[in-house]
Amino acid sequence: MPTTDGASVELAFSRLAGDETSPRLLLVGPSLGTAVSALWRECAKRLTDVEVLGWDLPGHGRSRPASGGFRIEDLAAAVRSRVAEIAANRRVAYAGVSLGGSVGFALALEPGLVERVVTIASAPGGGHAQFWHERASLVRRVGTASLVEGAASRWFAPGFAEHSPNVARELLTSLADADDASYALACEALAQFDLGARMSAARIPVNSAVGEQDHVVPPRPGVDVFKGCAHLPPAEDPRAVAAYLIEKGLAA
Repeated sequence: MPTTDGASVELAFSRLAGDETSPRLLLVGPSLGTAVSALWRECAKRLTDVEVLGWDLPGHGRSRPASGGFRIEDLAAAVRSRVAEIAANRRVAYAGVSLGGSVGFALALEPGLVERVVTIASAPGGGHAQFWHERASLVRRVGTASLVEGAASRWFAPGFAEHSPNVARELLTSLADADDASYALACEALAQFDLGARMSAARIPVNSAVGEQDHVVPPRPGVDVFKGCAHLPPAEDPRAVAAYLIEKGLAA
């Protein structure tokens, strides 16, 4: 396994809505294999009085490929550092999907500028290390493009790709275009990630939601549900996700 020191984490951020004069700041995080703009753009348009900034995983979207191993906690530290640069006394919240949700769990354990967290299609980790190591090995052998066909059935509820072909195509293209080595390193970061025993110590509010038809992170007790969605609710039902973020106090 590559050395994990966090030095290789260099994230690109994109403004999806609002600007620096907005009274609130919301950072949004991607699912593994997606570009954050493709995942969150339509949802961000439905939020007002908030600057929405998205970050891309190493080797995904606008971020450079990773130069070495990293942990989920390293990604959280990079997000937290960016918040410190631009918060300017504004209220700050975070919402992330899948791996981006894992970053949200990590942020919740170190209170600071981030006041609220929503995780979507995510869990605080544990129990899937072998799967992620196998996925990393596969991608190093045959590349992320080999995952596209299977991703369509995991990411989207039945019928979504037919009803919204442009959205589905953009997301699946971002997977095919992801840097193979960076994707594999992200898989290995997920293999190590397990905050389940620590989340009771979270110092800021964390709300979690999953898609009703998500077979990757299925519904579980105590977690809210987006009806008719699978693994990528902000793209599948941006209106419902925007309403949920407003309800939980992350935006207006």
